[in-house]
Amino acid sequence: MTKTIGIVTSGGDAPGMNAAIRGVTRISHCMGFNVLGFERGWDGLLTNNFKRLGPRSVGGIIQSGGTILHTLRCPAFEEPENQEVGAETLRKNNVDALVVIGGDGSFRGALELSKRSGVQVLGIPATIDNDVYGTDETIGFDTAVNTAVGAIDKIRDTAISHERIFVVEVMGRKRGFLALQVGICVGAEVILIPEKPLDTYQVVKIMEKNAAKGKRAGIIVSAEGAGDTTKLTAEMQKQTDSEVRLSIVGYAQRGGSPTARSRLLASLFAEKAVDLICEEMGNRAIVLQNGIINSIELEKSAQGTKKLDLHILKVADILSS
Repeated sequence: MTKTIGIVTSGGDAPGMNAAIRGVTRISHCMGFNVLGFERGWDGLLTNNFKRLGPRSVGGIIQSGGTILHTLRCPAFEEPENQEVGAETLRKNNVDALVVIGGDGSFRGALELSKRSGVQVLGIPATIDNDVYGTDETIGFDTAVNTAVGAIDKIRDTAISHERIFVVEVMGRKRGFLALQVGICVGAEVILIPEKPLDTYQVVKIMEKNAAKGKRAGIIVSAEGAGDTTKLTAEMQKQTDSEVRLSIVGYAQRGGSPTARSRLLASLFAEKAVDLICEEMGNRAIVLQNGIINSIELEKSAQGTKKLDLHILKVADILSS
């Protein structure tokens, strides 16, 4: 019998989600499968809201940010009774496998759904936070890094012109993967991340040492979860002789055309997911490990915590001296 594949994009959007939707749809159709795209994240499973996807309906989206299936936060799906509703939606539509494109929160929802539905569930990691356990990189991370780097390079120009210090806040409520990579790429004098917090006094001392070396301008890159950047900026203005300004990059990091890197990952992750469906290997998370596309148990990915390489922070400190 012909298989029916479901696709859902859940949680925060990431550049490259559309490329993943396109990849799963076209490769599935090449295998003779039907594809249903559930809309608005987990809410689509609660309301049985979907559209049929074909090779032509996903044309012209590989370069588009966001997701044509839309997404939203759905706290209701955390309730067991609503997970049962989602499972019933899959059964009602004869869905044989569900591809979940999202971050660690989406994977946790996918894990619970797999236990209740009996369908094969495959997780494709897509989040600008790059915090999904088991994969070296997620779809959208490279794009978000490049977006933030481009913005901060421009801020550096005005910082040097006016001899100012800029505190630049990037995304990352819980983890510092984005801030760390952005920070080293823009030559930030200080990088603030939740995993290794610094207080205002420590930051001021670093900037004072830089001033003593003749550095009259500076960039401090802070993850949003590392502390109150508004307060930090105000305190630094009081405690230093420099002008200190705050700039928040914000949601621009979640949008925009995905980089070639994000598109490539999305396409290769999609191909691996459909391969596993053909092999009837469900409950797996697609991952990139040491340059190779692989898969691990979905439960292991959903419940694991990815470590941040703090050695990069040491390198960044040396390079900023």
